[in-house]
Amino acid sequence: MQDTFTILVADRNPNVRELLKRELTAKGYRVHLARSCREVLGFIDNASGTPDLLIADPDLPDGDEIPLLEVIRGLAPDLPVVIHTFLADYILHPPVPAGAAVVEKDGGQVDRLKDIVHDLLHRPGPP
Repeated sequence: MQDTFTILVADRNPNVRELLKRELTAKGYRVHLARSCREVLGFIDNASGTPDLLIADPDLPDGDEIPLLEVIRGLAPDLPVVIHTFLADYILHPPVPAGAAVVEKDGGQVDRLKDIVHDLLHRPGPP
């Protein structure tokens, strides 16, 4: 088992990105930030290695151009994904892909998000 996991946080809102980085770093995770689908794919399709988990806002600025979760499944089929969104907004998106979790964006949900991240990273089998 790894000592330190790397998490990629992709969100359109810089305040959300920084909040999640601060919260997850305090739990001992390495955190990288992305502002767009293209940045996410740059991290995932990188020679230095895929992150251990992705937390993604499905409404990234260039999300209409890239079916992000489909492309990620092709590049890193075992990558755990947490969809971090307002549930009312997610109704317009496709069904949650297998292996993904959904956590609502809400100030009170940060602890739930951290619990889900922990569970996904520490479940039996490859992260």
